[in-house]
Amino acid sequence: MTGLTLPFPPQVRRSIAVVAGGAMLALAGVTLVAQVSGDRGIAPVASTTDISIGGISVNVVGENAEEARLLGWREAQRQAWKKLGGPDMPDERIQSMVSAIVIERERLGPRRYVATLGVVFDRARAGALLGADGERQRSAPLLTLPVLVAGGTQTMFEVRNPWQRAWAEYQTGGSAIDYVRPSGAGFESLLLTYGQVGRRSRAWWNNILDTFGAADIIVPVAHLRRQWPGGPVQGTFTARYGPDDTYLAAFTLTAPNEEALPRMLEQAVRRFDAIYTRALNDGILQPDPTLARENIEISPEVQALIEAARRAEEAAVSPVPPTPSQTAAPPATLPAAPDQQAVAAYTVQFATPDAAAVDAVLAAVRSVAGVRGAATTSIAIGGTSVMRVSFAGAPEALAAALSARGFQVNQSGAVLSIRR
Repeated sequence: MTGLTLPFPPQVRRSIAVVAGGAMLALAGVTLVAQVSGDRGIAPVASTTDISIGGISVNVVGENAEEARLLGWREAQRQAWKKLGGPDMPDERIQSMVSAIVIERERLGPRRYVATLGVVFDRARAGALLGADGERQRSAPLLTLPVLVAGGTQTMFEVRNPWQRAWAEYQTGGSAIDYVRPSGAGFESLLLTYGQVGRRSRAWWNNILDTFGAADIIVPVAHLRRQWPGGPVQGTFTARYGPDDTYLAAFTLTAPNEEALPRMLEQAVRRFDAIYTRALNDGILQPDPTLARENIEISPEVQALIEAARRAEEAAVSPVPPTPSQTAAPPATLPAAPDQQAVAAYTVQFATPDAAAVDAVLAAVRSVAGVRGAATTSIAIGGTSVMRVSFAGAPEALAAALSARGFQVNQSGAVLSIRR
């Protein structure tokens, strides 16, 4: 069977092609928007330096509903103060240090009050009595990547989940750990996925840490197993940290049903905070020195080229004055000092099918003679990434140098596009 040719004149066929092309572009735009839109992102609560104690259960009876609630709040304040290890003192003195009561769950009756409450103490008034004077050790900013394993899938910020919500709602102001908590909205749902924790590239991690203003990574993992629908939920929690996903500690908790799952996850977050705080005090939770850009390992060949370029630049700026004998009869093999050229910044686009390609292209560009520095400004795995290159010379010279390194170069002004 042969193909059919529509009996349309050329101008009509061109119009059909334009409409079809526009429809394909529109469909591609919808696909890209769909990747970052939808029900994603949970903004973390604002952190304060107050001392917060949650999960306090009360069950009291009073003359009426209002009195029962006041008695319940007073009982919660006493329990919270005792849990903090505070000294014995009257209820009125404890109440004077309370800045807020957080109602997690409550049920009111005509004379009975049953609730789960949180109590927030003002650190300025309660800190001296508790020994929390603010002089304790504080961690470096740590990018927090909560991983949830449930139903055979691993998620982080790809979709909203209860583990992400537990970390977003945790009050971190009173902790020794400086948590950097992404919301998971917008590009974060594409960048911070479960596959990210398996990467080992320091250059890749440095770009992410720079984006969020963090110094290292912690990875609290929650593995939930449901015994049957509506039944108990068993959670295995593992604390990991660093770009190598190093194991730190683990524990298990069980929720009797789905309704109790949020409370179990809140308890797990507090346990994680205690684990990371203990690791900080023991000197374990320290920023990985290999994440510092100046400590990224460079191959000896590239290091030799960098040193040669540095010596040539120093010779151009401060040449050694020749001796009279050298002036009279200069050696034939002595090269002339290179002319000092202004350093300019150029935009270079390059294909990045995977994370390894990012490191490979960066290393190749940095090894080009005349390149003073190269850093990525945009990364798109599976697409085209962008780097900013500082080069001593014109863009044509940079294009020629990249071609000599085996790249196919397309130049448009100060913008270059390279590929192998």
